[in-house]
Amino acid sequence: MDDVTSAVSYWVEIADYDLVTAKAMLSTGRYLYVGFMCHQAIEKLLKAYYVHVFGDTPPYIHSLSRLANMTGIDILLTEEQIDCIDTLEPLNIEARYPTDRERLGQSLTHTLCEVLISETEELSQWIKSQ
Repeated sequence: MDDVTSAVSYWVEIADYDLVTAKAMLSTGRYLYVGFMCHQAIEKLLKAYYVHVFGDTPPYIHSLSRLANMTGIDILLTEEQIDCIDTLEPLNIEARYPTDRERLGQSLTHTLCEVLISETEELSQWIKSQ
């Protein structure tokens, strides 16, 4: 296995782990972390795609839209996939700060988190297929 393949596999494995973690957080009612882990899963898959395309270490950024744009995958996204990224985008940062955590914690329901996980799974599979 070459370095690029190994690096892509690394990012995909930890993205899958994050998605499993999101499901575990859903089952325990920790909705704030469902959103955070869904964001992390997509971020890591976009970083895997970056390595696949450029054969280099992905940038140390967390913006899903910037990662999608940098790799060029953004032009292939459907409107629904763009909406998913737009929904997940703020969940990385907002989960970290007290005032945002409180507001976000009130808006994330069990049903909404189920939708987030479902959409993240669909987007994950699509990114992997690229």
